[in-house]
Amino acid sequence: MTLLSCIIAYLLGSIPNGLILCRAIWRIDIREYGSRNIGATNVYRTLGKGPGALVFLLDFLKGFLGVYIAMLLVDTPLAMVLCGIAAILGHSASIFLGFKGGKGVATGLGVIAMLMPALTGIVFLIWLGIVFVTRYVSLGSIVGAALVPVLALFFSYPTEYTLFGVFAAVLVIVRHHANITRLMNGTESKIKAGKR
Repeated sequence: MTLLSCIIAYLLGSIPNGLILCRAIWRIDIREYGSRNIGATNVYRTLGKGPGALVFLLDFLKGFLGVYIAMLLVDTPLAMVLCGIAAILGHSASIFLGFKGGKGVATGLGVIAMLMPALTGIVFLIWLGIVFVTRYVSLGSIVGAALVPVLALFFSYPTEYTLFGVFAAVLVIVRHHANITRLMNGTESKIKAGKR
């Protein structure tokens, strides 16, 4: 049942919400705008707060529901972590997009919300604070992700959850390698909602 749960979670994670919604409602291919990413940040920059928030929520739910499926079908910490990872990998390497996708931040936060709810508010507030002060979404995402395994240890969550935190942090940082380079060079784009 663990394998089945992971397959379902991966397929759920693979649904490209940003691409689907932007095509269906706003009649654009979001991959042709801004950073060309399908995630909430690029939707926010291109179409504004409402569309960006909607995509964020739906991508968040992919991670949340991926873990929930494992809880229903298997209900072990390992299965829940594996399904969380599967959902994030689905978002980042979608089978529907030739194994391309987003950076996994919103989906990863959904996984954390299900696995370690006490961390969710802390990580989100840290992310929000960094973005509010610096206007760099990428910096907030990198710092927030890096804090997950640290906070998991602090709150004495199961070892599997802490290891998930390490995996998620590494994945987010790797997926943001270009952003890190731009941050170091002072050329990273600051958040600014816009309309086409």
